[in-house]
Amino acid sequence: MESLSPNIYVKDVKKTMDFYLKLGFNPVMTVPEGAEEPVWAMMQNGNVTMMFESVQSIEGRLPEISRQPGGSLILYIKVQDVNALFESVKDQVTVLQDPHKTFYGATEFMIQDCNGFVLTFAD
Repeated sequence: MESLSPNIYVKDVKKTMDFYLKLGFNPVMTVPEGAEEPVWAMMQNGNVTMMFESVQSIEGRLPEISRQPGGSLILYIKVQDVNALFESVKDQVTVLQDPHKTFYGATEFMIQDCNGFVLTFAD
């Protein structure tokens, strides 16, 4: 195995892209390319790549994929300076947990994205 890039189903790809821009992610590609309202997008920040696809794009297929907002998983993202990231985004996102030291020695904070997914950032 070489990498893991989650493909997350969302209601509004453009809105999701705008949210992840606040976290320092940059668009890599969209489908259709350059569209104002893409149905799929890949975004990247450093070595972290995330893909976002509209729920409507799978209409009528893949009934196993939940159409509900959010999810039952937490995306755990390692960063260089967790406190600096927190300071830069705390007023623009829904913070679930402020930075804190964990029992395993990491400093982490948790936010909720615009689709209800939980992101943990840690250093």
